[in-house]
Amino acid sequence: NKPELLAPAGNMEKCKIALRYGADAVYLGGKMFGLRAFANNFSIEEIAEAAAYAHGLGKKVYVTVNIFAHNEDLARLPDYLLELQQAGVDALLISDLGVWNVARQTVPEMPLHVSTQANTSNWAAVQAWKALGAERVVLARELSLEEIREIGARTDVELEAFVHGAMCISYSGRCLLSSYLTGRDGNRGACAQACRWEYSLIEKNRPDEGFDIEEDERGTYVMNSKDLCLIDHIPDLIEAGICSLKIEGRAKTFYYVASTTSAYRRAVNAYLDAPDAYMCPEDVLEELTRTSHRHYSTGFYFGREGATQNTKHGGYIREWEVVGVVDEWREGTAFCTQRGKFLLGEALEALAPSGKVVAFTPEWIQNESGEAICATPHAMMRFSIPCTAALPEGTILRRRA
Repeated sequence: NKPELLAPAGNMEKCKIALRYGADAVYLGGKMFGLRAFANNFSIEEIAEAAAYAHGLGKKVYVTVNIFAHNEDLARLPDYLLELQQAGVDALLISDLGVWNVARQTVPEMPLHVSTQANTSNWAAVQAWKALGAERVVLARELSLEEIREIGARTDVELEAFVHGAMCISYSGRCLLSSYLTGRDGNRGACAQACRWEYSLIEKNRPDEGFDIEEDERGTYVMNSKDLCLIDHIPDLIEAGICSLKIEGRAKTFYYVASTTSAYRRAVNAYLDAPDAYMCPEDVLEELTRTSHRHYSTGFYFGREGATQNTKHGGYIREWEVVGVVDEWREGTAFCTQRGKFLLGEALEALAPSGKVVAFTPEWIQNESGEAICATPHAMMRFSIPCTAALPEGTILRRRA
């Protein structure tokens, strides 16, 4: 079976990069009814543009409508769903049963996918969603591979599962911590990620004195989960019945989207080339260390012991930085747009949309006027550098941090 590779799209640039770097489909949010209120998100016109771009490549666009709606949210919903249908989206991701019912009545021909926020964790629930017209169910992240295998054996609905990215401390993302501490409701798209904050223990009679729960030089992160990474286990996922491999990260950078999507594209292709002898290529594993991430784990897939907390480190591992994107390459010269400062003499890597990585050290840098410069200090400036290898449009240039 050929699985779908599903990548996040937080804005138009990330959408096109995800599709260019190997995604079969992207998921994105509009300006309303999604769970990433602080991502850039898409206007209806941009959703239509994204759908047209994806369809031109033979690929798909799914839109999140997955808040837990309150009464005041429902008045605008029917018109919004009709707008999404007219924009040409391929499916809607929904978690709320009321929103689901409105969608069934308003856009009856629209394919509906059950969001992971619905925390579907058993085959009976999958069958119940099928009876309500679900074409696909995004399974709860708390399931083991054995549980998924049983669901796959007892149902015939498409199954989607997260395979990479940040993990939420709460059950299927249903968290009240952000709402309680900041007034920003995570279940309506405004999570402040309070679980990632640094905490200490306060004794009632000494409110001005905090005590570390676990001490190190960086602080205490008692609810800080590791990132999920299942790139070594693609055959297990497919054999269990997963048809769509989903990467988390609509709020992540365009570089994160490119790097992780290209890595999983190459891994899936390696599986398709030799399903019975799959071994994730070493350079693919190496690629996943080159984008911002927390320490990796296998989540709940192989038992609860895999879903460990990273209590000693609160931040991300950032060993590489983006310095530019190639706009055009001709006759041994790459014409680029700056995305980060670098100096003449620094070694670079070029990550192409195909996943190919080229290492080189430019012998010169020129600004847009053709003048020799020693650095690229200005944001979004145009510059050129020599590179004997052909670098396709959209190739990302990076350097070790």
